Amino acid sequence: MDDYLGQYLPLLVALAVSGAFGGLMLFLAAVLGPKKQSAVKSSPFECGSNPVGNARQRFAVKFYVVALLFIVFDLETVFLYPWAVQFKALGWVGFAEMAVFAATLVVGLIYVWKKGALDWEH
Repeated sequence: MDDYLGQYLPLLVALAVSGAFGGLMLFLAAVLGPKKQSAVKSSPFECGSNPVGNARQRFAVKFYVVALLFIVFDLETVFLYPWAVQFKALGWVGFAEMAVFAATLVVGLIYVWKKGALDWEH
């Protein structure tokens, strides 16, 4: 049992070192960082643009649709990577399963495209 837990020692050391480093950086930023407030520092910052309008204004539904589509196709990439690593071990069965998975996503993309969800002008 001792040897089993000993295998995790490098991971625990890495987590402890990274946590201590992050804490040290936050502490140093709080102690050494500038503390003088100004109107520019206190104003909201929106991607380099001057803020315009009400902060409580609603986003278009298209924004959320594109965000959800990004998540779906990002998850596809997450599933493709381990499949590609184990491609030879999975054989033709693994290839067929991934082809069905990819085809399902392509059909979904075509559907979304035809519905116009990717057009920002409409």
